Amino acid sequence: MGWLPTAPTLEGSRVRLEPLHPRHAADLAVAAEEDRATYAYTWVPRADEVPHYIATRRGDAEEGTVAPYAQISPATGRAVGCTSFCAPRSWRSPERLDAVEVGWTWLGRSAQGTGINTEAKLLLFRQAFEGWAVRRVDLLTDARNTRSRAAMERVGAKHEGVLRGWGVSRVPGEEGRLRDTAVHAVLAEDWPGVRERLEKILSDRTTLTPPRRS
Repeated sequence: MGWLPTAPTLEGSRVRLEPLHPRHAADLAVAAEEDRATYAYTWVPRADEVPHYIATRRGDAEEGTVAPYAQISPATGRAVGCTSFCAPRSWRSPERLDAVEVGWTWLGRSAQGTGINTEAKLLLFRQAFEGWAVRRVDLLTDARNTRSRAAMERVGAKHEGVLRGWGVSRVPGEEGRLRDTAVHAVLAEDWPGVRERLEKILSDRTTLTPPRRS
């Protein structure tokens, strides 16, 4: 086990990651209900569960096990989803963070496919590798979640395998069942190439010429 430092606000052009706070509750309640069919294997709180969700994540933050963020759209100033650093691990010394997971990630339907997820990963990876000097960042998902797995590989995380019966299923109707978990990761030595890849993806999205309207 390890610990997580206090998470700073992380600024980008498409997304601003702010430490999760009760002031984000109203926006997140709206985002969570936009189109729940898009969440599939990802657990997302219902609107009335958001205050408890925030309180729980903030409690975890006080214990040093999670650093939760609200994902804010700079264009609107509204919270459109959440993400977190979690599962910290220390090997060299108790005072030094060696590995961390990026998880508990979700976006409202209208924010999906906008580049927010890509830039959020860039900001989180940069903080992990350059701010905290970790050696490894993990990304885990239900092995059946092909959409999430494709997104992880698109941002440069390498698939390392599937752990059978590793973790509890978050799918409605599967309460108490174990799930197979797909493991992806970025290592410190991968980071320069992953950073270049993410920056190029974001640059290409910015410079794309919109289609002409007749």
